[in-house]
Amino acid sequence: APDLPGHGYTQAPANARMSLPGMAAALHGLLTILNLKPAAAAGHSAGAAILARMALDGLPSLRALVSLNGAFIPLQGPAGQMFSPLARLIVGLPGLPQLFAWRARNPAMVRSLLDATGSTLDAEGVRLYGEVVRRPGHAAAALAMMAHWDLRPLLTDLPRLQTPLLLVAGANDRTVPPSQSAQVRALVPGAELTTLPGLGHLAHEERPSETAALVEAFARKQGVLP
Repeated sequence: APDLPGHGYTQAPANARMSLPGMAAALHGLLTILNLKPAAAAGHSAGAAILARMALDGLPSLRALVSLNGAFIPLQGPAGQMFSPLARLIVGLPGLPQLFAWRARNPAMVRSLLDATGSTLDAEGVRLYGEVVRRPGHAAAALAMMAHWDLRPLLTDLPRLQTPLLLVAGANDRTVPPSQSAQVRALVPGAELTTLPGLGHLAHEERPSETAALVEAFARKQGVLP
């Protein structure tokens, strides 16, 4: 379960490599160095998009892909046209990651960020998220990713995804609406969709055992597990 480039406790690459193809290439490079050939993989939110990009670009060992509230659909309309330029403007502001990390020292601010996802985490979950978002490096990487993120090529390529795909969507997700998973199911031949009532964007953290069981069942269905 690696941190994405620059996120959590990893070292950040150059900003230009914080794009979807760049992060997919970095993760593929990590697998190569570790000599790992995953037969099944699960990705959350942007992580699901990165895994799909890797599968499309050549990850022959992968026989089961699980998307947990996957972020595959770009913003539509004027908001979508303005998002990347605005993010690039913001990421260039000096001291912004440090300011965000400083504000995150307030537990109420962390709780507000988590509440906006539609999920409810316990006190330990909130504390752990607080540790991460208080790191200026993590904040800088998240901003850089937003500035270089472009899902349009992935959306175009999704219909040729050959890896069996299970889409798991929290019905109460306020970050990536569950309707987006339904759109992806319509695009990807043979894709399956499971909706989790009452759960938000962090559904896998709200009910980890239930989520793990879904992943295992899908991997077993694809012959990855006995």
